[in-house]
Amino acid sequence: MNLTVNGTAHEIDGSALAPLLDVLRDELGVTGPKAGCHQGGCGSCTVLIDGEPRRSCLVPVGYAEGMQITTVEGMGPPEALSPVQQAFVHYYAAQCGFCTSGMLLAAQAYIDRGGAGDAEAIQEALAGHICRCTGYSKIIDAVAAAARGDSFDLTTTAVGKHTTMSNGGTA
Repeated sequence: MNLTVNGTAHEIDGSALAPLLDVLRDELGVTGPKAGCHQGGCGSCTVLIDGEPRRSCLVPVGYAEGMQITTVEGMGPPEALSPVQQAFVHYYAAQCGFCTSGMLLAAQAYIDRGGAGDAEAIQEALAGHICRCTGYSKIIDAVAAAARGDSFDLTTTAVGKHTTMSNGGTA
């Protein structure tokens, strides 16, 4: 089977029924998609397949043959983060990071489909992505900012709103 992951073609041997998640992580060493519930309920394994968010734990690798697969690694490297990644940094939208790759990809798909900064629409787009750390408000703020096209200076953050310090200084 032939898979294109983050723009790179790969020849894969094995069962066409193997979960895409397992092939990405175990055979290709792509560890952005996380193995959470293995039932499609948590969203941590989300990847984009031809631009659509899919739970890679539920997708047989044979289904994805010939399609474009994007993982968080394909969004932007640390030195050139994508706008959605920049927004997540700016708004402190990630804490432990386990759900973050799935959230980022779902957010990117929402924006690519013309999604706007509407909180209710963002909540709908991210439904089924479970975060046990942030309480979601920072994530929604980050997606809304990226959807609006806001730009970010990553040397600063959303001081006061998303920190424990009101002036951004030291206590």
